[in-house]
Amino acid sequence: MDGFAVRHEDVKRASERKGVSLTVVGESRAGRPFEGTVGQGEAVRIMTGALVPPGADTVVMSEYATTADNQVVLFVNPAKGANIRARGEFLRCGDTVLRHGDTIGPAEIGILATLGYADVQVHRRPLVAVLSTGDELIDLGKPLGPGQVFSSNAYSLAAQISECGGVPLLLGIAADDEQELLARLLEGLTADVMVTSGGVSEGRHDLVKQALMRLGMKLVFWKVAMKPGKPMLFGMVDEKPVFGLPGNPGATMICFEQFVRPALLQMMGHQRLFRPQAKAALAGQAIRNADRVHFLRCALENQNGSLTATLIPKLSLGVTRSTRPADGLIVIAPGGAAVHPGDTVVVQILRWPA
Repeated sequence: MDGFAVRHEDVKRASERKGVSLTVVGESRAGRPFEGTVGQGEAVRIMTGALVPPGADTVVMSEYATTADNQVVLFVNPAKGANIRARGEFLRCGDTVLRHGDTIGPAEIGILATLGYADVQVHRRPLVAVLSTGDELIDLGKPLGPGQVFSSNAYSLAAQISECGGVPLLLGIAADDEQELLARLLEGLTADVMVTSGGVSEGRHDLVKQALMRLGMKLVFWKVAMKPGKPMLFGMVDEKPVFGLPGNPGATMICFEQFVRPALLQMMGHQRLFRPQAKAALAGQAIRNADRVHFLRCALENQNGSLTATLIPKLSLGVTRSTRPADGLIVIAPGGAAVHPGDTVVVQILRWPA
């Protein structure tokens, strides 16, 4: 506080009716401390952020003082140590400030600057190439032809990559032609990670896996016991991870959440790789058993601290709108009984309800 640095012994008898007069012997400003010592019957004018001079142990706020020449009259008896922050109050030697895996945000940057650190080592944000495949796709801004759809997956994937801290590199659209696909994939391998959408199933024109194998991909897995997203693949090309995601927008986004996002977070040094999970009471319709792990989009509602999960009206996985309002994903393990309204379900939280 702005005020006067004093010895508590000198002001302990002050009151609103009877002030105590002290001699002002100097001033302590932030960055320009008073160089003397406060003696008996003395005070030093002090500003917020200034060092408390030797001899003083209390600061009386300016609001409780009147001054004339080099004298100050104080009309309050504060507690000893009032309006002073002790050395080491913020941080002490040996305190842990940041840990490996912490995200550097505005508050952390402020702490580092407070401690005088101009540079710290951090994990680089990975550059993630995104390639959409399919003759039916057309980019935004172009007129749709017969049987064509806009290439939405590239933009939703770019947003998901940015949201978790990566840097998206949009490669555009590759037609269902192996030579064109090879050229685009080679371009994508200049990035740290590559993510493709479409062309990973077993159809005649699903060429992504075949093209990647020609580029020397070491296939780690192809097909996953999950719904949606069964045909996705993962492999390594020259030590670079490649994720082949299905083309249906809903499946693409869900596969990204389960596989790509945790991988990118690990590359950036994060310790928490997966979305938080919570238990919620199922509302609305029942959920039938499945033969594989089932991820169902849901809306969440917080009712007096308890979560309620309601399935989002069922739409085709090819309809992007079906993924838009999801607050979470209900995770149904295979082989269990059907889940009925009122039963408890496990929800992977995408965003917490208000």
